[in-house]
Amino acid sequence: MMEKTFHIPVLLEETMKYLITRNDGIYVDGTIGAGGHSEEILKRTNAKVIGFDIDPKIVKIAQERLKNYGDRVLILNRNYASVKESLKELGIEKISGFLLDLGVSSYQLDQGGGFSYRFDEKLDMRMDRSSDLTASDILNESSEKEIADIIFKFGEEPKAKIIAREIIRYRQRKRIETTGELVKIIDKVVGKKYRLKVLARVFQSLRIAVNKELDNLKMGLESAIDVLEKGGRIVVISYHSLEDRIVKNFFKSNEKKCICPPDVGECKCGKVQVVKILTKKPITPKEDEISLNPRARSAKLRACEKILELE
Repeated sequence: MMEKTFHIPVLLEETMKYLITRNDGIYVDGTIGAGGHSEEILKRTNAKVIGFDIDPKIVKIAQERLKNYGDRVLILNRNYASVKESLKELGIEKISGFLLDLGVSSYQLDQGGGFSYRFDEKLDMRMDRSSDLTASDILNESSEKEIADIIFKFGEEPKAKIIAREIIRYRQRKRIETTGELVKIIDKVVGKKYRLKVLARVFQSLRIAVNKELDNLKMGLESAIDVLEKGGRIVVISYHSLEDRIVKNFFKSNEKKCICPPDVGECKCGKVQVVKILTKKPITPKEDEISLNPRARSAKLRACEKILELE
């Protein structure tokens, strides 16, 4: 039987407010997950939705949830970074909106795969199981410096070097295969006061590295700008500072006009404003939403609107 209760769409009303600009057209849900946001788009409009997800199990769940909408919805088992190429294959030139709800889904956290330190299971973390690289591979085959860099860069963890050193010591005796082993390694170098924060950062860093999440985010945003129609919008919900920074900087870069030095006179850079930022500060969940869905606590929503059709 299909799971029906695990997914609570984050910042649902705010997402719909910023994303929907027309009753028809095509909206892309780049991280469809269990289909909560997409279902709301379909309920509120006569538009079509094209969803992307790299986890085939998630795709099946979303298809089951949205099956009553017939040909108004199409779900692809692909990474949203390929949105431009995928839409071209479908003969679609422009879309009305592009939504990303980033991060690991509640389903993936609760159903295994090595994403959570709460369960002792294989240290995998692949969202796309056709990929070869696992979190275990990274920990057992990378150098101490490479591991420290991953934990510091993608987890922003100050004790990255110490943790990496302990990982190397452990694997000299035994290959690291499970989340439980990684938790034990971290427990050796971190006190109880900061234990949960450090665990969250280390697991986040490995998940990002395994799934190339930040690279995919950059590629996806670039592609979305190209396929978005004038007046169309991009809405992104992020859950940690690395993602939010990429989104913020991408929006700012595309909102900028001429970037020539003031003393140049006539513009030589050719830079033009492509989007208008709609959220000067990120939108965050209200307390009542957080009480119903604690995982929404760290969510930040940013949105922009395309104002210039590129050649």
